[in-house]
Amino acid sequence: MERWRGRVALVTGGSSGIGRAVAMDLRQAGMEVAACARRPMQDLAEEGVLCLRADLRQEADIDSVFQAIRDRWGGVDVLVNNAGLGHQSPLVSGRTEHWREMLEVNVLGLCICTREAIQDMRRRGDDGHVIHVSSMSAHRVARGGGVYSATKFAVRSLTEGLRQELRELHSGIRVSALSPGFVETGFAEHYQGRAEAAHETYSRYPVLQPDDMARAVRWILSEPPHVQIHDVLIRPTQQPS
Repeated sequence: MERWRGRVALVTGGSSGIGRAVAMDLRQAGMEVAACARRPMQDLAEEGVLCLRADLRQEADIDSVFQAIRDRWGGVDVLVNNAGLGHQSPLVSGRTEHWREMLEVNVLGLCICTREAIQDMRRRGDDGHVIHVSSMSAHRVARGGGVYSATKFAVRSLTEGLRQELRELHSGIRVSALSPGFVETGFAEHYQGRAEAAHETYSRYPVLQPDDMARAVRWILSEPPHVQIHDVLIRPTQQPS
């Protein structure tokens, strides 16, 4: 991580779970870190993280985040596209607003953040790294989760599409995806819309923890410039699919 010391990382969805753990870890590794989320991030602010309120469904909010980082540090060197959400909202009976929210955050918000970060990275030496936090749902479709999986299959396509675009530009910027299985976060409760869903989902066997994902992000970044980790699939050992 020495090559990243003093350089600038943006972590989206930094208020809890994977995003919070990644932001903390990158800060401890010596990076300047900004985090954005819809909720407050007081604990990160106390660790020296630049905390910015943003709703990734609003392009103006994304623009404000990048402008704040440019004003303070000149731009972004590492982008961790962690913000994402899911609803158990089947195609035959789901609610349009649930589908729209998943598409706007998981796909469109990720695209806008990526575009802005790539512009910074090219201006700052054409060197940097974009990491998409995806999901095992980008590789198989769980029962009733077709729309959510569609957003994560889109992230797979966007990862490869960006890789190809960067190669055509002869850029030194790398792109990677990280696709976890069950991680103990607030995802299950939000996805199923029930408070008890978290215990039901995460108590069956030892599941991944946010710090496991932070270590994976650090590993991806730590590889030398000629090595590009394309997509890392990480499951709890006992997860069946």
